[in-house]
Amino acid sequence: MTEVNGDVNHHLPAAAASIAGPTNPMVTPLLTDLYQFTMAYAYWKAGKHNERAVFDLYFRRNPFGGEYTVFAGLEECIRLIANFKCSEEEITFLRETLPPTCEDGFFDYIQGIDCSDVEVYAIPEGSVVFPKIPLMRIEGPVAVVQLLETPFVNLVNYASLVTTNAARHRFVAGNSKLLLEFGLRRAQGPDGGISASRYCYMGGFDATSNCAAGRIFGIPLRGTHSHAFVSSFMGPDEIVDKSLRSHDGSRVCEDFISVVQTWLSKLKRLSILKGVFGETNQSELAAFVSYALAFPDNFLALVDTYDVMKSGVPNFCAVALALNDLGYKARGIRLDSGDLAYLSCETRKFFQTIENEFKVPGFGKTGITASNDLNEETLDALNKQGHEVDAFGIGTYLVTCYAQAALGCVFKLVEINNQPRIKLSEDVSKVSIPCKKRSFRLYGKEGYPLLDIMSGENEPPPEVGERILCRHPFNESKRAYVVPQCVEELMKCYWTGNTDKKSEELPTLKENRERCVRQLERMRPDHMRKLNPTPYKVSVTAKLYDFIHFLWLNEAPVGELQ
Repeated sequence: MTEVNGDVNHHLPAAAASIAGPTNPMVTPLLTDLYQFTMAYAYWKAGKHNERAVFDLYFRRNPFGGEYTVFAGLEECIRLIANFKCSEEEITFLRETLPPTCEDGFFDYIQGIDCSDVEVYAIPEGSVVFPKIPLMRIEGPVAVVQLLETPFVNLVNYASLVTTNAARHRFVAGNSKLLLEFGLRRAQGPDGGISASRYCYMGGFDATSNCAAGRIFGIPLRGTHSHAFVSSFMGPDEIVDKSLRSHDGSRVCEDFISVVQTWLSKLKRLSILKGVFGETNQSELAAFVSYALAFPDNFLALVDTYDVMKSGVPNFCAVALALNDLGYKARGIRLDSGDLAYLSCETRKFFQTIENEFKVPGFGKTGITASNDLNEETLDALNKQGHEVDAFGIGTYLVTCYAQAALGCVFKLVEINNQPRIKLSEDVSKVSIPCKKRSFRLYGKEGYPLLDIMSGENEPPPEVGERILCRHPFNESKRAYVVPQCVEELMKCYWTGNTDKKSEELPTLKENRERCVRQLERMRPDHMRKLNPTPYKVSVTAKLYDFIHFLWLNEAPVGELQ
């Protein structure tokens, strides 16, 4: 943005025209804290509003007691700045909200603001990231960038937290299991529900129950029926149309219920199943038949409304075998209560018995889904007990991030008018790392990342095969030499402002998901483990270390003893 005779000329990047607004229409320039506008006025009043500033967005600790985080929310940040413009109504609101002493010229200035003079550098979304390393670097006029602080932190904080939570659940469950996000009804409001579905998918979940998220983001949808559907039936007599056409369309079974009842009788007569069940609940059977008639290609039944092994599983198997006669293959069952490890193992034995006794190929591998307030701990416990669950439906603990409320992202000024700035604190973890920086990931001989290192912007980058001294930013005794086998620069430019630089294309959600999965697979197992993970090292170059401590001593007041 340039000012000519008091007028503002905008030169938004050409790419801005093709970038849609934020997914949530509530994300506007007013989605910020009041003090961002009071600071903007004070900058403007002091004539400082156009001073070039650099801010870092980062976090201080990994969540959930782990040693890694997955970065998410970048796309929404770019959508905001590509469409950043205060409306007439918002300007009117600001006039009414700010003190009456604020001059009219300030509101004209705010109305003319866009992000044409802002540059955004960031680590690609879906990347594994670590504390202190900037996730994003935002450069631009100090008043404008200050207005971006709150929305950027808001858009990154929960997104990264829930993506990390999803990735941790995936790690415990293992890659062979299907993970389904069922959290919409327990999420913190509509935006919490939509965001959770989006970012759980990015973190490695396979599907969601959330129809709105499926439409907006193209996430695969999964879902069958609830206990209410099962208990709404009184008996088979309620089913009026009992006919079902075979899968290949060659014939019609006029009385599907009688075929199901015949199979149920055969199951009862099996000597190997004697004592497992007797008379099953007929209203449950009616519900299963009704659902199978509606969705013969996608029959998955909730089997714990009355009794899993004495009614639910035998009723399901009778319907599944009747479907099999007509060329259909039942999807499986869902367990939503009880001892999931025991019930899944008993159900698997039941399925295998049917495959062996009735020579139905593949029936023993019929799917078993489990839900019921699952979390990392219960998945871990199930693994240790031994279970036969193929898919997990996870809701409350996943989407609410029950184990940790927030990631704690911060947005700190590190440079203004080419002058590095530092924020000091008695708590060393809260001391900021000054100046415009570059970040690199150094890999060892086995292909695993060894550490991340920050350098000053104008320092030569680390080279493959070149010995480099890596220092802890604040602890002088923690240092190590590293000879990297591969060097990866972490930050890329995602918003060029009015410069001639090339910006990165925003990847699709699926591409971000693939990056997340790829990067997690590349991490050393001891950094990933649930119990006592090895801390991942974050370091600075020797030159940046010296500069941090020089600036620290320069800025810290010297005490005086009387």
